[in-house]
Amino acid sequence: MLNKQRNYEEKLKDFDPESTIATTDNHYSDKKFWDKVKNYGKQAGKQTIYYSLLLFYTAKSPTVPKSSKMIVVGALSYLIFPVDLIPDFIPVVGLVDDASVIAAAVMKIMQHIDDDIKNKAKQQLVKLFGDDGDYGAIDKQLLE
Repeated sequence: MLNKQRNYEEKLKDFDPESTIATTDNHYSDKKFWDKVKNYGKQAGKQTIYYSLLLFYTAKSPTVPKSSKMIVVGALSYLIFPVDLIPDFIPVVGLVDDASVIAAAVMKIMQHIDDDIKNKAKQQLVKLFGDDGDYGAIDKQLLE
């Protein structure tokens, strides 16, 4: 058992989430992420898209540990994966499973989401939805 743990720790030391994201086009790519956000953004809602953007920008941050980036990669891969537990095209409930996975991932990595990441996510949210709401209120919900 100890050897397995050491082997795992060695693999984790060499793990590069950025290159893993780049080589998993069949599961995740930035283009697929942005396509999903643009196609389902209004249906998913501001909070789910904001949380997705937080994850996206967290994955790009060099200060975030690899273990947290693995959580992000998993959640964003689930978001864009074409076969969901509940298909996205089903009105109202189609994106519930995606939103749940995204929210759970945000809660797990919340300590790595700094003001810079939040500002990038909010700027993108304004581009997608317009400046018609108090996006700071969504941040307050993270703390509740």
